[in-house]
Formats: sequence, structure tokens, C-alpha cells
Amino acid sequence: MSGGLPGFHNAPVSRAVVVAAALFSVAFGFRSRSLDLGLSYENVFGKLRIWKLITSLFAFSSTPEIIFGAALLYYFRVFERQIGSNKYAVFIVFSTVVSLLLQILSLAYLKGPSLNPLTSGPYGLIFASYVPFFFDIPITTKFRIFVLRLSDKSFIYLAGLQILFSSGWRSIIPGISGILAGLLYRLNIFGIRRLKLPDSMTSLFSRLSWPFLNNSYQRLPITENDGNIPSNQTHQTEGVHPTTEDPMESSIATLVSMGFDRGSAIQALALTNYDVNLASNILLEAQPM
Repeated sequence: MSGGLPGFHNAPVSRAVVVAAALFSVAFGFRSRSLDLGLSYENVFGKLRIWKLITSLFAFSSTPEIIFGAALLYYFRVFERQIGSNKYAVFIVFSTVVSLLLQILSLAYLKGPSLNPLTSGPYGLIFASYVPFFFDIPITTKFRIFVLRLSDKSFIYLAGLQILFSSGWRSIIPGISGILAGLLYRLNIFGIRRLKLPDSMTSLFSRLSWPFLNNSYQRLPITENDGNIPSNQTHQTEGVHPTTEDPMESSIATLVSMGFDRGSAIQALALTNYDVNLASNILLEAQPM
């Protein structure tokens, strides 16, 4: 995979979020002010420190949270590759804004000193991503460790639990707010799942997140509704009747467009009975972090 951070091919929005979280965490979290980064009742309703909204959305307040949070954001880039950067950017904005509003309402309702401040970081996006992770990512392998029955998804859940309970209610409230935001997105409230950003706006993420690398934004091909392609656009060779595209080649092309090499795509499809979602999950897990 050429250009940019390894593994972020065709995922410029995910890369921008990870880079922004890292930069904000280093700039603010490592200056002995980590306890002042999150939202609190006094900052929101008393002193009206609006800039706290920015730091609370991006800057993790501790090193373990940066490690687990960045790893989860990196893993969840699979959703950008599945639905496209245009729609994934809308998912980020929706889950972040809704989660933020729910956190502010929680502070206004509870007003407990033990909640001040709430843990900072992109908790809304991380835990909103657990909703499609639960419903859409299939289990590919199961195994047992002593008496525990686990699957390949168990480690992603354990990483989420680690940061969810890292600071008690101060981190639980942002996490629950993110899950609720993810559920609202999945329920397609206000038709949010039909919205997408223009290509011109989405391409900016590639330049802003890693400006010194020449890594142009590449849009994923549309594979959900091939029937929308007009028949007059079908390429024909003189004297040869048009034929339908081989489903196997279509699946390979989809995985290749997501950044995987052709040989690995063929092997993964063979292992999963040509299920593109299962194959992409296997290929993502095989990549080094």
C-alpha cells in the first residue's frame, strides 16, 4: 500500500481522525493539563469555555487511552472502506455531534462533582462504531482459552471495555453517549444514512491529515447497486455479445480497490466462500497494526 500511513489506503477520513487525535493528545494531554481537557458543568454552563468542546472531542487524557483509542479507530477504518469516505464522514459528524449533545445533557441533569470533567477524546465516534461492528462484522473464528469461549471479535470488545471503564462514570457517560449515537444512525433517523459529503470535501482529509505525503484520495467503486448503470454505457467489443461480469472478478476488484493485493484477495475469498465482507475482515486482521 503506497502513500500515507500503512493500512489507510482508501481510508483518508479515518487517517485524518487518528492523526488529529494524536496531535491534540500530544499538544494538550502531555502538558500536565489532562484533567482540564474534558467537559464539565462549570466549563459548559458557568464559564462558557467553548474551546473545551474541541479538546474534549479529540484529545485523549492519558497514554493508555491513546493506545487503545487509536488502535480502535484504526481498526474501524473498515467501515469507511465498506460504505465509502463520503458517507463515513457523515457518520463521524453525526455520531460526534449527537454524542456531544448527550454528554452536555448528562452534565446538566446530573451535576455531580464526580463527573467533572468527563473524560476527553473521540469516545463518541469509537463507541458509535461498535454498533455496526456488532451487527455487520461477522465472527470468522472461535476458540477457547481455559474455560472462556472467545472469538476474533472478543479482543475488539475487550479494548473498548478497557477505555470505557478507565475513569469510572467520567468515561462511561461518553461511551454510552457514543453507543446511543450509533444506534440513532443505524435507525436512520432523519434519513441520515442517505447523506454523504461531496468528493471535493472528502478529498481534503487526505491533504490535511498528512500534507507532506503525496497520497491522493481515491473513491471506492459503487458496488451496492450495479443495476443503476445505464445499458448504453456497457463496453462491447465488435462482434462479441455483451456478457455479465463474473461475480468472482467483481469481488476481487472490490477487495483490490480497498487496498489489498490480488493474490491475498483471491485466497481470502476462497476461504470465505466468496463472501466479500468476511474476506475483507480476514484481510484486515492479517495486517500488522
